[in-house]
Amino acid sequence: MNHPILEKNKIIKATIISLLIGAALLVIAVLPAEYGIDPTGAGKLIGFSKLYVPEDPQANNLAAIASNTSAQTIKLEKAGSGPNVERPLEADNPPPTTQLNLREDETKVIVPAGKGIEFKLNMLKYGKMKYEWTTSNNEILYFDFHGEVKQEGEVKEVYFESYTIANSNNMVGTFYAPYEGKHGWFFRNNSNEDVTVYFRLKGQYTL
Repeated sequence: MNHPILEKNKIIKATIISLLIGAALLVIAVLPAEYGIDPTGAGKLIGFSKLYVPEDPQANNLAAIASNTSAQTIKLEKAGSGPNVERPLEADNPPPTTQLNLREDETKVIVPAGKGIEFKLNMLKYGKMKYEWTTSNNEILYFDFHGEVKQEGEVKEVYFESYTIANSNNMVGTFYAPYEGKHGWFFRNNSNEDVTVYFRLKGQYTL
């Protein structure tokens, strides 16, 4: 078999042509389609720029939550009081004839590094509220959104119900108080720095 022998100058020429084609494809196709960068404008002209999809910030937040090693799996047993704490009779009291006045507030809570803190509101039975909270720099916190029944006498162990337990940097929702008492959030900060939580509230409550 006779193998063709390429001359050295032809090999160099072919290599240079391949590099030029590769560079052109990078500038015209790959950069506009994958990264949204179009230095020559050819990507927009040909249509490659339309293939670029900007990165979703919300997806980044979810990825941060998923990759956060301090966000441990939460079990069913963490919800509410233990089985030995009876539900108070006061939880079944009738609602008041008049609710608290509607109000709106913006406030903040600082959760110290390595510690937990509670932020609660006083609400009457069937009182309504809308709420929103966000951490200052998208830090992930463990939280337990729960309520405690207002009881007439002192008790050894307070009864409470957990409405939502999760690890997150943001929460928004509406709330309908099932009984009179304190309702709010317990935050735990597992990081080495303080975290600020900003609240927006609107409803029938007192701080």
